[in-house]
Amino acid sequence: MDFLSARVESLAVSQTLAMSQKSGELRSQGIDVINLSVGEPDFHTPDHIKEAAKRAIDENFSFYSPVPGYMSLREAIAAKLSRENGLNFSPAQIVVGNGAKQALCNVILSTVNPGDEVVIPTPAWVSYVEMVKLAEGKSVTVPSGIESNFKVTPAQLEAAITPRTKMILLCSPSNPTGSVYTRDELQALVDVIAKYPDVIVLSDEIYEHINYTGEFTSMASFPEIADRTVIINGVSKAYAMTGWRIGYCAAPLAIAKAVSKLQGQYTSGASSIAQKAAEAAYNGSQECVAEMCAAFRRRRDLVVKLAAEIPGFKVNEPMGAFYLFPEVSGVLGKKFGDKVIATSGDLAMYLLEEAHVATVDGAAFCAPGYIRFSYATSDENLTEAMARIKAAVEKLK
Repeated sequence: MDFLSARVESLAVSQTLAMSQKSGELRSQGIDVINLSVGEPDFHTPDHIKEAAKRAIDENFSFYSPVPGYMSLREAIAAKLSRENGLNFSPAQIVVGNGAKQALCNVILSTVNPGDEVVIPTPAWVSYVEMVKLAEGKSVTVPSGIESNFKVTPAQLEAAITPRTKMILLCSPSNPTGSVYTRDELQALVDVIAKYPDVIVLSDEIYEHINYTGEFTSMASFPEIADRTVIINGVSKAYAMTGWRIGYCAAPLAIAKAVSKLQGQYTSGASSIAQKAAEAAYNGSQECVAEMCAAFRRRRDLVVKLAAEIPGFKVNEPMGAFYLFPEVSGVLGKKFGDKVIATSGDLAMYLLEEAHVATVDGAAFCAPGYIRFSYATSDENLTEAMARIKAAVEKLK
């Protein structure tokens, strides 16, 4: 008897979470595994944010929160968007959810109808395509590679748009590649999007502050498309608050109302205590953000240098986030004993079993032939992990 819905059976398991789980299982057997599979800062949440959460508990913020989030938090987010991005969103246009992941899914489920097309430049985060599946939409992927620093061209974007296109989903700085579009590059994409007034732009900006270019441009800052652009952001990456589960969408009012209606039926408001912590993150000193970004930049430089020394790996210099996405076709087809490394998935599994380093197969990001490293861990771990990977790859014949 089949008790499961076709909906859930159509979904892929999150490969990032699956790889993290496998590395945890090996660790539980006493094996020293270095986990580079999970996209999570290794820093602790800054003290002033933790103190705000403790105060919230003492002040009895223990009741249901409003579905779209506390007004004080939405005002803090609106102020952040104005101060840092030059954007004019009212609190009514902001809906706080249980992490940026829920915020993304909320928007997709609130706007995409069965058969609608969602254009997604790839490599792309593992959950985008699966969220579109949940909405019974169709993902139209636009590929890019290491030669272009994983950026799509305006011509590629335009070629992917059809009369059925409902949404374009962009992510800069990018997970999994770390690529960052410049303002001029985004303007060129906006010039294309402006020709299609019925297409929504969904801009995942969760890595905004982990950015080594010196500038960040929000898609909502372009007046040609501002009235149909939805921003996704949150506190997880910038403030080392992954477990607090606070993200948000900032959207045209009709979309924000639809998202609040949807969220009201299946999770209601996000954690009251976590919301008060997020409020302190946005209203407090931003020095912690700059310090963490500087550490990630140092780690980026280290891992790029070491990965470039691994035979068969082709690397670029990512300009944001905390991922390296090397092209590994130079390794594929080689053998370890009688085991052939035919795919990037085979390589990721070989590195876990032989080098005891957890990575993620690029195929999970719609980019077979690559693997993803997260360098959100200590310099010591990264140095050891790269040495192990190099040694393991050199064993392949």
